Amino acid sequence: MNRADNLSRLQSENFDICIIGGGASGAGCALDAALRGYRVALIDKKDFASETSSRSTKLIHGGVRYLEQAFTKLDFAQLKQVRHGLEERHIVIKNAPHLARPLALLTPVFSWIEGVYYSIGLKMYDWFANDDTLPKGRWLSKKEVLSRMPTLDKDKLHSAVLYYDGQHDDARYCLALVQSAHEQGVAVANYVEVLGFLKDPVGKLSACSVEDAFTHQTFSIKAKVFVNCTGTFADRIRLLANPTLPNRMRPSKGVHVVLPYETLNSTDAMLIPKTSDGRVVFAIPFEGQLVVGTTDTEYRNVENEPVLEQSEVNFLLDTLRPYLKKDPESGDIKAGFGGLRPLLAADPTKSTKGLTRDHEVEHDSKSNLVSLLGGKWTTYRLMAKDAVDKVEELLEQNNPCLTADHLLAGGENFNYDAWKTIQQEYDLGEDTCKHLILKYGSRAERVVGLIKTDATLADRLLPNLPYLKAEVVFAARYEMAATPRDFLARRIRMEITDWDATLACLPTVCDLMAGELGWDAPTERQMVNEYTTLVRGFQREAGL
Repeated sequence: MNRADNLSRLQSENFDICIIGGGASGAGCALDAALRGYRVALIDKKDFASETSSRSTKLIHGGVRYLEQAFTKLDFAQLKQVRHGLEERHIVIKNAPHLARPLALLTPVFSWIEGVYYSIGLKMYDWFANDDTLPKGRWLSKKEVLSRMPTLDKDKLHSAVLYYDGQHDDARYCLALVQSAHEQGVAVANYVEVLGFLKDPVGKLSACSVEDAFTHQTFSIKAKVFVNCTGTFADRIRLLANPTLPNRMRPSKGVHVVLPYETLNSTDAMLIPKTSDGRVVFAIPFEGQLVVGTTDTEYRNVENEPVLEQSEVNFLLDTLRPYLKKDPESGDIKAGFGGLRPLLAADPTKSTKGLTRDHEVEHDSKSNLVSLLGGKWTTYRLMAKDAVDKVEELLEQNNPCLTADHLLAGGENFNYDAWKTIQQEYDLGEDTCKHLILKYGSRAERVVGLIKTDATLADRLLPNLPYLKAEVVFAARYEMAATPRDFLARRIRMEITDWDATLACLPTVCDLMAGELGWDAPTERQMVNEYTTLVRGFQREAGL
């Protein structure tokens, strides 16, 4: 994906559909529309998946919490959300086997009554799934639980209920969607912001005026239909198209802390079913660490990036401590991150915890703007299908959706054991080879192939982590990484798993990117300084 080539296409071609927003829903729409034969453009004002789509809990799930709410609060709209999530779960895993996989989750219980309650609930969850692609859950004895998760407090523990959901690398999954869309002919570009719209004589959108964030060049993108997939920022695009529309979005903030893997010392995840604010919290192994979250608080100023704050650190640690024999402390925290949920404000009196994660496709007949609102990661493909179906209705077309069986970039002929072949040929560490297979799938050879022309690219960014210099060059050259944060936060996941390691390798990353992207020395220094300030700010806000 060469950014300059794609920018040229955006300026010169006429498109059927222009999709604004390069997160999961926007990238999903782009792939869906391209597979149906449309000429498509996809833009984002920042990087792909730079907002909500890279800051999830990394779960592909129907939502255990929603199932409980459906029955305990007689809120049966939640059942629809659970059903949609469980129907889509196996498709998300199937279409990118290198980036998504089944995950075992344990729910510790402290009495046999609790065990019965959660067993019944999770049996219902399995029943709602209505497929056999994941193993079924079961009630584990105390001995079985401790053999799987030895750091739990055995004096308090009675047993645990085991069930399965899916796990994915959200930012890489979104990138695979963008890559797959691009390979189907979509013109894609990050760091292209919509400034306004041009309209035809009857008031319908005919083009959008945009600005390149790096050159500040402005130009227009022409399309028959514009689709707004900007998540928590959807109201801004809606009001640019039609200033008389009411606001619809009501974002909520969710944060995660990242602790050492040894905190649970398990390949299984843990579901904490009760918290002081009435939610559930997950502790999930990810990228060699343990991600713990999430929270749910109202968030008004969406222009400010949500960050992990000290009070939120305390809440998550206090929630986790009763389950472990050794208390985690704030000094153990390696990193953290915050994100926003694009919730729909159907009822302004409800707390954000009570709002459903379902989606809606809105068509503004005055401007002809289509907006995809709400939703969650697991149902991105269904959301995209519904949005493109609406576009087809407007264009008076009727083409089938083909995304359910479309393998994403890197998923073709995927074989996990191919890491051994890479190790033999390139003499790289086992951890590095496994990392490459699980990030690039069947295309891992394209990354390590760069080593053949420059042997120094086989060097690691840091001695104790699996990431290679070759990955920086590959990301800048082929994955449209344009800033060090694009690489460190989203192409690999170092920013959200280890802040100190991120800063330690930052000068090397910037030096490699400068060579690829033509930065001069002052620009490279600016990139280092700005990103250092950002990460140090994260640490300060978290009280670390």
